[in-house]
Amino acid sequence: MTDATDGRTDYIQPATEWVRKQLDAIDAAGGDTSAATIQGRPVVVVTMLGAKSGRPRRVPLMRVEHEGSYLAVASKGGAPDHPQWVANLRKHPDSVSVLDGTTETPMTSRELTGAERATWWDRGVEAFPSYADYQAKTERTIPVFLLEPR
Repeated sequence: MTDATDGRTDYIQPATEWVRKQLDAIDAAGGDTSAATIQGRPVVVVTMLGAKSGRPRRVPLMRVEHEGSYLAVASKGGAPDHPQWVANLRKHPDSVSVLDGTTETPMTSRELTGAERATWWDRGVEAFPSYADYQAKTERTIPVFLLEPR
C-alpha cells in the first residue's frame, strides 16, 4: 500500500465526490487526518484491499478508538445497502491499516456480533450520535468491524 503522505496515487479513487474531497484535504495536509471531519467530528482513514481488484482503497471513517483499537461502522447514512468497503474487510481482514492523525498502524479486522458488538456500537454512538439515527432509518443491521493492531 502506498503511504498517504508520499504523493503517489495508486489507490483506487472513491466514486463519491465528498469522500474524494476529504481524502484530497488529508493528502494536501501531508497525510494528517485532522484536515477533514464529518459533521465536525474527527476521522481516520482506513486503507484496505479491494475485494474484487485486490488494489488498495481508502475510506475516511469516524474516529472511534478505544485502547488502540478502532471501530468501522458500515452505516452508509442509513441506506438500505452496505457500503462497498464491507466486502473488502470481509475478504481481506489482514490487509488493513488505520491512519489516525499522522500515524499509520497495520491492523486486522473482524466483524463483531453479540455483546461485543453492543459494547462497541455504544462507543460508536457516543463518538458519533448520528449512527443511532442511521440504524433507525434502515431495516438492515449495520455491520461493525473492530480494527485491531497486528
